[in-house]
Amino acid sequence: MADNPFAEFPLERAIGLRWTLRDIQAGRLKLSPVSDDDLRILTELGLVELHDDAPALTEAGAAVLSD
Repeated sequence: MADNPFAEFPLERAIGLRWTLRDIQAGRLKLSPVSDDDLRILTELGLVELHDDAPALTEAGAAVLSD
């Protein structure tokens, strides 16, 4: 199992970031828009990248959800 990219965050924050990844993967962004702060964190962690101003999972982001 890969290192947990959310290890530095409190449990509640880590759970929220993981749910944000799930929302991005499932295309639920109209119902659950990504906050600027969450997007910044996930981008800095290399889990999300922007394509035409829309967030998309990277391979690393997809791997986090498959663990």
